[in-house]
Amino acid sequence: MEAGSGAEAARLAGERPADIAELLNQRKPAAAADILLILPEELAVEVLDQPQLEYGSAILSAMPPDRAARLLDAMSADRAADIVHELRVSVRNDLLGRVGPETRAALDSLLRYPADCSGGIMTTEFVAVPADWTVSQVIAHIRAVELTRETVYSIYILDPGSGALLRAVSLRNPIAADPGASVMQAAPAREPLSVMAHTSLDETVRLISKYNLLAIPVVDSDLHVIGIVTVDDAVDTLVDQQDAEVQQFGGVTPLEAPHMRIGFFAMVKKRAGWLCVLFVAEMLTASAMQTFEAQLEKAVVLSLFIPLIMSSGGNSGGQATSLVIRALALEEVRLGDWWRVVLRELPSGMALGAILGGLGAVRITVWQAVGLFDYGPHWRLIALTIAVALVGIVTFGSLVGSMLPFAAKRLGFDPATASAPFVATFVDVTGIVIYFTVATLILRGTLL
Repeated sequence: MEAGSGAEAARLAGERPADIAELLNQRKPAAAADILLILPEELAVEVLDQPQLEYGSAILSAMPPDRAARLLDAMSADRAADIVHELRVSVRNDLLGRVGPETRAALDSLLRYPADCSGGIMTTEFVAVPADWTVSQVIAHIRAVELTRETVYSIYILDPGSGALLRAVSLRNPIAADPGASVMQAAPAREPLSVMAHTSLDETVRLISKYNLLAIPVVDSDLHVIGIVTVDDAVDTLVDQQDAEVQQFGGVTPLEAPHMRIGFFAMVKKRAGWLCVLFVAEMLTASAMQTFEAQLEKAVVLSLFIPLIMSSGGNSGGQATSLVIRALALEEVRLGDWWRVVLRELPSGMALGAILGGLGAVRITVWQAVGLFDYGPHWRLIALTIAVALVGIVTFGSLVGSMLPFAAKRLGFDPATASAPFVATFVDVTGIVIYFTVATLILRGTLL
């Protein structure tokens, strides 16, 4: 045990679990384990239950196995499953052999499901009662099991014979009801919302958000409740997903740890793949420019506007991509709505392109008029070329940016992989082609 761990643990004993978790994140796992071993066991369990605690598996691995098993027994089932899932196989099997049978059964159940479905984040700690109980029996049961359940705000009423889910009731209803009345009388008459174990996280989070639920039951094909997904777990999952999508949108493989905790070579590995892909794609831009080498030699002035042209197409495509990715995530649009998005983006892209084209033409006119730059005797045609090219490039960029997320989702990929850098790179290549094609048509017989 590191020197000073005892004093630090004594100081932390009065702190909130979330604050202790943040402090332990700044320690090596072995040092964090030493501190948790000295803390009161109940507080140590609360700290391990914090989703923001990093390297929980490494911390448990550094503890004596019997103590680690006791902490797992006392933790919420879903958080314990997350930690156990990350343990080395030998350590995992050892701990699973030491925990109580109820914990072992819960962990075996939860570890069956992948992390991207409701079963992967559900907890098996919930309150369920038979439909023939009275309100007073329900309240007495809640008092008896409260410490062993993650939440008691939602109570699930089961068929006494089959065990199937019949109703869901919030804790407020039984408290306000007649103690001698049937619990079914205190429950809403409508059938409860539920999800299957393999329902996607996006759909589960959407239902919780839409219906303002504190928890949603997870059922099997016979409507037996096998777990619940709580709102706090849904929020944590949503935050993790958004973090990953933001990183993907920037062209980075999602990080598994905070930025400052990622090693140098790991960070390079996370970024190098996308950069190499984008670099190879950008080679097509060079190839496209080589195709129009003759035009560039005749009208060098055209090269002045290449950065303007390329950035405008990429920016418009990036805007469209971000809007469509968000709309798909919120289910405001579905795969079959792609043509409706095209009908919206086509006039929008043309209007935006006209605005930018007008600004570009005005810029050339002003610079020519005040003598800041001489574009030659055909400056009006150059201004027209820039204006028309921007209309075409921005329109094309908007269409490509809006369609790539649909294509990615249709192929089974995360729409966020249609990231802004990828869209920009693709539009760069086509933008060069559009630009010089327009220039050839307008400037033929003059500069070209």
